[in-house]
Amino acid sequence: MANEHISKKFDAELEGVRSRVLQMGGLVEQQISRAMECLALGDMAMADQVIADDHRVNALEVGIDDDCVHIIAKRQPAAGDLRMIMAVVKTITDLERIGDEAQKIARMAKLIHAQDRRLSTRFVEVRYASEVALEMLNTALDAFARLDISAAAKVVKQDQIVDEQFRAILRQLVTFMMEDPRTISAAIDVLFIAKAIERIGDHAKNMSEYVVYLVKGKDVRHITAEEFERETSSLD
Repeated sequence: MANEHISKKFDAELEGVRSRVLQMGGLVEQQISRAMECLALGDMAMADQVIADDHRVNALEVGIDDDCVHIIAKRQPAAGDLRMIMAVVKTITDLERIGDEAQKIARMAKLIHAQDRRLSTRFVEVRYASEVALEMLNTALDAFARLDISAAAKVVKQDQIVDEQFRAILRQLVTFMMEDPRTISAAIDVLFIAKAIERIGDHAKNMSEYVVYLVKGKDVRHITAEEFERETSSLD
């Protein structure tokens, strides 16, 4: 009975940590959406809120990390439980960095609108890339919640779209700057935001890789998309 009680308490602790990861993920998703809305509308108050709320993301990372340390010290988890703790620690690190990128976008949105350095023709491409990156994050969090490696594989494919979009935006901005040096400042602003979005996609991809590690016990970092798809095609 004592062992059963300890086991149930351990399971509850793990579930609590997983729930807080999803809570942190929801906050980060909100940060990205609001940062992009600031860029589109020039809402300075909302930009300030995104910047201020970054401390909430940081606090969640610290709190969850501390919970994981205590679980390891008290429970000495093994096998799948240990993989869960490791995946959580890695996931919250990427979520915190995504939060940093959202804060960067909000800061840049403030600068762009304050100085009226808008290069509006490029915002459409940036908006599309941000929507794909946000969908990647949502799918990665869903994959983590449901331990769904097929969803994780979808994130890796989407990362290629974000990378291609970033390269296309970069080529277009270089062309603008060469044709009209007066666009250089505005183009650099847009490039900064596009790079932040590309990094968000990278972090979401990392999170999907941790799901595969959690489910299959295999490290799938630094492999090709084709190899990743093979690894996630079955649970063998």
